[in-house]
Amino acid sequence: MAATPRRDVMRALLDGYGRTYAAEAGIRLTDTPQPLYRLLVLAGLLSAPIRAGTAVAAAKELTAAGMRDPRRMAAATWQQRVDALGRGGYRRYDERTATQLGEGAELAAERYGGDLRRLRDEAGGDTAAIRRGLQEFPGVGPAGADIFLREAQAVWPQAAPYLDAKALQGARALGLPTTPAALLPLADGTQPAVLASALVRVALDKTAPRSVREAAHA
Repeated sequence: MAATPRRDVMRALLDGYGRTYAAEAGIRLTDTPQPLYRLLVLAGLLSAPIRAGTAVAAAKELTAAGMRDPRRMAAATWQQRVDALGRGGYRRYDERTATQLGEGAELAAERYGGDLRRLRDEAGGDTAAIRRGLQEFPGVGPAGADIFLREAQAVWPQAAPYLDAKALQGARALGLPTTPAALLPLADGTQPAVLASALVRVALDKTAPRSVREAAHA
């Protein structure tokens, strides 16, 4: 590993794993209410102890069933939410999650008018305050808030760079620097959200560090 330049490792990392979870879930992320809400739902699903691919599939099924915003999510029946989660393979936590989605949708609608930008603005753009606000949604704990912020930094520049402990775990597994100030220059202008996602994917996949190192050597 010592003989492999860090820039080569970074390039291999981004080539192999540089895709956000929002993009994988079909969310074209913009600083507008519906994509941000869909990201919140995805973050909650991803934060459960379940495969990321299953969480992404469940998020897609909720969207396909029309539950794209808080109003539609709250209007759906509990069983409709359970069924959509089940079609995505999200069965172990489907009943509890269906309840949390309904409660979270009502909170988003009543407190923020369905617009999570209000949460950000009420927090004054302070990342720690935003993180606390996100955790008020049922099913979105510290891990879910981190996931949301890692992805949302693509459209919320005041939150960037957001490289949490899980992302830095991936950096450590690759022998890369473990501070944003040292990591970002190696990424040559890659969006912090993409870098964070790539590092998290490495942290979650035991085979990924070796794959990245092999690609860097090639």
